[in-house]
Amino acid sequence: MRIINSFKDAAPSKVITDLRHLVQSSAEVFGDKVLYYYFENDEKKEFTYNDLWENMNCLGTAFAELGLMGKHIAVIGETHPSWIVTYLAAVNGNSVIVPLDKELLEDQIVGFLNLAEVEAIVYTESFNNKLIKLADKVPKIKYFIPIHSDGENLNSPLLRSFDSLIEMGKRALDAGNRTYVDHVIDMDAMCAILFTSGTTGTSKGVMLSQKNLTAATNSSCQSMSYDSRNTFVSFLPPHHSYEMTCEQLGGINIGGSMLINDSLKHTMRNITSFKPNTLVLVPLFVETMYKKIWDEIKKRNMTKKVKMAMKISNALLWLGIDKRKDFFAPIIDSLGGNLKSIVCGGAPLNPQLVKDFYAFGITIFEGYGITECAPLVAVNPAGKIRLRSVGKPVVGCDVKIDYDEGQTTGEILVKGENIMMGYYKNEEATKAVFTEDGYFRTGDIGYMDKDNYIYITGRKKNVIILSNGKNVFPEEIEEYLANIPQVLESVVLGRKNNKDEIVITAIVVPDMEQFTDQSPDNIYSTIKDAITRINKNLPVFKQIKDIEIRYEPFEKNTSRKIKRYLIK
Repeated sequence: MRIINSFKDAAPSKVITDLRHLVQSSAEVFGDKVLYYYFENDEKKEFTYNDLWENMNCLGTAFAELGLMGKHIAVIGETHPSWIVTYLAAVNGNSVIVPLDKELLEDQIVGFLNLAEVEAIVYTESFNNKLIKLADKVPKIKYFIPIHSDGENLNSPLLRSFDSLIEMGKRALDAGNRTYVDHVIDMDAMCAILFTSGTTGTSKGVMLSQKNLTAATNSSCQSMSYDSRNTFVSFLPPHHSYEMTCEQLGGINIGGSMLINDSLKHTMRNITSFKPNTLVLVPLFVETMYKKIWDEIKKRNMTKKVKMAMKISNALLWLGIDKRKDFFAPIIDSLGGNLKSIVCGGAPLNPQLVKDFYAFGITIFEGYGITECAPLVAVNPAGKIRLRSVGKPVVGCDVKIDYDEGQTTGEILVKGENIMMGYYKNEEATKAVFTEDGYFRTGDIGYMDKDNYIYITGRKKNVIILSNGKNVFPEEIEEYLANIPQVLESVVLGRKNNKDEIVITAIVVPDMEQFTDQSPDNIYSTIKDAITRINKNLPVFKQIKDIEIRYEPFEKNTSRKIKRYLIK
């Protein structure tokens, strides 16, 4: 696939020295430009770069007035400008931000708040009248701070509305309180605790410093050809390091504008109305968009015509002639008309999607990151994309492979200023993930080619060790299964048979839209035939020996990764 670089004229991003400099410099350059468009009570509102700078300083000063500078402050809920303000006010005032997943169960929220020694929590409206009821279970918390105070009983001494803190900070600033704004940032001090997503059933508190976050933000911007002309629609949860660093902090640095998606059911409406030219997504979102495109093509009986147009268009691209806007205008228009690129990370992406989206005129930049690396490690560079690769190491990241003897793959190791300080209150786990020479062990298995492109073949902890001693990474086989149109999703694991041998088993969720009025036997037979064809292209030891059909989707975390530990 020949990739044309459509982003080569982007202005270089500024290099920030810390996250206060990020906000201040962007306010100086972009001022009253809208940073966020968002919805409240079905009303579309605006929030500018100046608003971010002013609100951050007011809230940070209020934290100083309340004795919260240097303390641990949690934030939970849907993406909102005030969520981002809270994050930045905390990290730029010697406090430690603890972003929490809004999908956590009550007991998990309590556990994380106590473990992280949180003394104040800021939250969006969906948590009104819920968190305050947990006060007895989180005795260290002194302040519950609703971003929208409607419905909250503010008579409680533990409750302070977000707006009242902004006003408190403004009055203190006007009266000459410069405790927050003059605070000298310690780049090496912990400023964030991020709990890992827990796809394996265990969550650890990743400690990040300003140095880590600043390095990751700079490398994110330097590795992509984006600038102030870029517009985004934000879909991913802000507690996730991928969303926070690559879209939120990176977007602020380049001077982009962003619409905050208010609901998954409004996704396509918001894309078509806001007309973004860039999206930051995980594979599940890309796969959903892809499916909707082809479903619409099929509905109009245009499948053969579109596939022929793709072949012709691709041939013309090889000759330097780009007719994709003419050939595929209806497809691009269904995505707002301006979409040029998608940054995708968090899980493996089917290469066919990269090829097809590019044929339509949309470039997918697949990358790789991990929370402990704040999170960005690698991304495919503009104009030099390689299929199946997560790209080259970003600026400031030193990556190497710890090859096992006689193996062509090994564990991916990373070193750089973006690497975490360690796990909060867990020295044993911290020691286990660092090599003697300071490289972080990612737990991901892969290899690098001669041009330093990284290829991931699986997770070390997911490896299936067969009875003959051979290692099989389930992700590799799941990629093949993803190409079966009738398969919605799958998990491959090792199961013992009646001879006590480990056999490769595929648990498959069928796409029921492909099986109208068909019996379970017919569904099983169709999928089995497709898997038999796949097995012919796999070495014997990697072939799927057993198939199970599951009719309920796998449970996922908020970054849309399957919780593999729940599958027995």
